Amino acid sequence: MNLPQPDPATIHAWYDLRVRLGDEDHYAHVNNAVYYEYFDSAVNGWLAENLPGVRALPALSLVVASSCRFVREVRFPDCLRVGIAVERLGRSSVTYRPAIFLLGAGEELTLCAYGEFVHVYVDPETRRPVPIPAEVRAVLEPSAADDAEELVAAARKIFT
Repeated sequence: MNLPQPDPATIHAWYDLRVRLGDEDHYAHVNNAVYYEYFDSAVNGWLAENLPGVRALPALSLVVASSCRFVREVRFPDCLRVGIAVERLGRSSVTYRPAIFLLGAGEELTLCAYGEFVHVYVDPETRRPVPIPAEVRAVLEPSAADDAEELVAAARKIFT
């Protein structure tokens, strides 16, 4: 996975979570699989906050791909801030770049994990891809990283 580390300044949406005691494993840190739950909770929680009636939409969003790069351990009872960037908005799919930060004193953010999370919208009965519902697209478009100037600026930060 060759994803660049996220820059909090380029993230358009945020969702706060707290590490639960049950999230820890035998080694007293959050198990790697739980990070995917954090991605899922953040993306879907953010959508639900911005789209009342998300469960009544004519299409379902299914996760078809995900990946995670671990940077730092988190533990109970850490407070986390999950950044949600919309990387690509297609006809029936959306690619998110979630990033999990430890929320410290004074709102200081320390990167803990980041990755990719892909939703494909499907018909609830046939499970075949369908266009992203207009209501969802209206929420996603303002956060989509499709502005060429913004992408060039982000690339310069990464490669210089």
